[in-house]
Amino acid sequence: MSHRRKSGQGKPLRVVIAAAVVIVLAAVAVALLRPKPAAQAEPPPGTLPHTPETYLGVYAANVPLSYNGVTQFTTDTGVKPDVVMYYSGWYEQFRTAFATAAAAHGAVPLVQMEPRNVSLAAIAAGKYDAYLSQFAVRVKAYRHPVILSFGHEMNGYWYPWANRHVSPATFVAAWRHIVTVFRDLGARNVTWLWTVNIIDNRNNRIPSPRPWWPGSSYVNWVGIDGYYQKPSYAFAPLFGPTIANVRTFSHAPILIAETGVATVAGQPAKIADLFKGVHAYGLLGFIWFDSTDIENFQVKSPAAAAAFRAGARTYKFPAS
Repeated sequence: MSHRRKSGQGKPLRVVIAAAVVIVLAAVAVALLRPKPAAQAEPPPGTLPHTPETYLGVYAANVPLSYNGVTQFTTDTGVKPDVVMYYSGWYEQFRTAFATAAAAHGAVPLVQMEPRNVSLAAIAAGKYDAYLSQFAVRVKAYRHPVILSFGHEMNGYWYPWANRHVSPATFVAAWRHIVTVFRDLGARNVTWLWTVNIIDNRNNRIPSPRPWWPGSSYVNWVGIDGYYQKPSYAFAPLFGPTIANVRTFSHAPILIAETGVATVAGQPAKIADLFKGVHAYGLLGFIWFDSTDIENFQVKSPAAAAAFRAGARTYKFPAS
């Protein structure tokens, strides 16, 4: 601008005006010819925030057939979860009705897809694409956030899709294929949660999950499963080694995807320890296994419920 004023100094007014018009037209022409900057990519619909201490979820009795177990958990604890988890068998379609009920209660559905009685190599080869496509279309039509996990605890040995049963390379190929099918069909409201079991270094009983890592392009969050089963258990020795191991190959946000405190372990103190551990490690939160399926992890005593409420007051949930 200073150069323009300088060049026009002392000239007749009409010359100055004419020159100004030429300059403006030239500027417009340059603007029209200049390549437009690439549009900023908008986050896909349903993208979930990943603020620490944002998620306090639950797996409850009779889900996804009924939401009553979740409401009972709220009654028992005074805490309204913002994530509700259920397990989905192979060929089982996305439970839209349950997900809609979750959304009405301000919660996000977390689906653990379990590939029982199916070949992971066949999944990777596309032989189940018809089923996966139907699932993806339903998730997309739901139009709200969904958290999806596949073949959880694969570094353990107790599931047919896991360690000692299927090679890590085959698991990775199946995982990547599933994510690709969903993305190709436009199901962008999915947060992909890669869920592992805590490491047990005794004779490499439950090894590092690293060989099963699909890569950061295929995973949004990392989930870690582990339980307080004895009074001596504490967050740091229970989850700390696995968190440290995961951090050697991923910087993805971490969610404790399945946890609970057995009544024999002393629920009030351990529930408080769980909340403190999530805070100390900067994790997303945790999903409480409020069930008696394995051991009694349900929060029923007044002291345990009080510990839950006290911990929840330190949280930033529900997520927004």
